[in-house]
Amino acid sequence: MPDRRQPDSPTDDNPFAAPPEGRPDQPWQPRGGGDGGEDGNGRPESEGRGGPARWDPTDPIQRRARYALLAGMWGFFFGIFGIPSVGLLLGALALYWGISALRGKPATAQPGQSGTPAPGGLAALGEAARPQRTAAVSGLVTASLAILLAMSSYALQLAYKDFYVCRDDALTNAAELQCNTLLPNNFVGDVLKVRQ
Repeated sequence: MPDRRQPDSPTDDNPFAAPPEGRPDQPWQPRGGGDGGEDGNGRPESEGRGGPARWDPTDPIQRRARYALLAGMWGFFFGIFGIPSVGLLLGALALYWGISALRGKPATAQPGQSGTPAPGGLAALGEAARPQRTAAVSGLVTASLAILLAMSSYALQLAYKDFYVCRDDALTNAAELQCNTLLPNNFVGDVLKVRQ
């Protein structure tokens, strides 16, 4: 195989290269990242420019936004798989966490530059709050679906209570099949019907 050598890179990009002729030695300083280094406070410059916010587990607003997404997603799955009580609980928690993340107040209220209070909740992060806002809104949507699935399951159990009682009390498969006569002759009846 032929020797594949990388093209020579200029010495400006090489942090280990010797300084150019005539320039005095300088003490070593850490190189800034690709975002343009750090500002005077030691923070990356991208934070001040409204870049994406980093996940901060100590921030209760960001935590609630993530909790809302996770609880809403799992509540929706439990509703689909036929466990409406857990789906309803997780949906209610996701609804609470999503709303509190969107409307929450920061832990320490800091006055703004003009003496007015700074905006609360995810609005305090400005443009950098987009991932957390998306998580909170997605949590609200999935929570609404989970609650809707749970409520529709409970509504079916109330509307066709005789069928569910008959099916639960049946001791044999033949007795369970006779409970199908209590269902209406429509799509809902076909879905709930006991199969052989």
